[in-house]
Amino acid sequence: MEMQYRRLGRSGLKVSVLSFGSWVTFGDQLDVGLAADCLAAAREAGVNFFDNAEAYAGGESERIMGRAIDRLGWPRHSYVVSTKLYWGIHGATVNMSHTLNRKYLLQGIEGSLERFGLELVDLVFCHRPDPDTPVEETVWAMSDIVSRGQALYWGTSEWPADDIRAAWEIAERHHLHKPVMEQPQYNLLARRTVERDYARLYDDIGLGLTTWSPLASGLLTGKYLDGVPEGSRATLPGYEWLRDMLTAAEANAKVRALADVASDLGCSLAQLAIAWCAHNPRVSTVITGASRPEQVVENMGALEVLPHLDDAVLARIDAAVR
Repeated sequence: MEMQYRRLGRSGLKVSVLSFGSWVTFGDQLDVGLAADCLAAAREAGVNFFDNAEAYAGGESERIMGRAIDRLGWPRHSYVVSTKLYWGIHGATVNMSHTLNRKYLLQGIEGSLERFGLELVDLVFCHRPDPDTPVEETVWAMSDIVSRGQALYWGTSEWPADDIRAAWEIAERHHLHKPVMEQPQYNLLARRTVERDYARLYDDIGLGLTTWSPLASGLLTGKYLDGVPEGSRATLPGYEWLRDMLTAAEANAKVRALADVASDLGCSLAQLAIAWCAHNPRVSTVITGASRPEQVVENMGALEVLPHLDDAVLARIDAAVR
């Protein structure tokens, strides 16, 4: 099955319906060599969008991805890369963490570009909303980042619908670069934001989505049905908070029900979960993750499952997770 490419909202930019992200893996599990292998496997499958963030591994994820892409020798015009700003990497330094003020954003993007070794990123996201900074200040700063050529498009991640609309209207009023995309969590166990909260934004402002965690941090792969396996994400230092979610009895009962659907389709649970996310036409791209090239190849197999998600199969999936 060939990769599909979808427009990012109403922009002219097209991204692969399945993309590759570096959260957790780059720096924590992957060095430059293994990262390059995973990136190469994704690109071989037709992936053209690669997601990152300043906060991932304290900036190390951007360095690893930049070095890996340089090692692979990809022409800059051939891929789309992103970063996200909000959390900061300078500890509790005043004005430089958990903020979207102008000082932080304009200096933060410079740091990201330096770590990537790039002159620009294609997409830059406000990684979380900031209640302490006026939305207007954030919008002006993000628009300036685009005007300066440090990013081509800007958007938000995990913002409430009202805040996204407010940012868009401020940009419209002042003839600034508008937010184009949002990056929310979206999977079979986390649906409300994408399917209900943002429902009017797709038609009203043309919001595009780059969704993350299609496997619910690995829960939807089924590997936590019998507890937490050694070497899994939940065993990593700093990710202890995941353990309770991944071993919850109710959630894993839903995963068992989904396993019957996947078995009948002849695919893995992971492929079913990823394909289900991509089936939503509002989703521009589903960000996948992997720590080995073999996992990348398996995830890309979701493309073959996608055409089989007819009304009957979708009804079975809904019944399993209801």
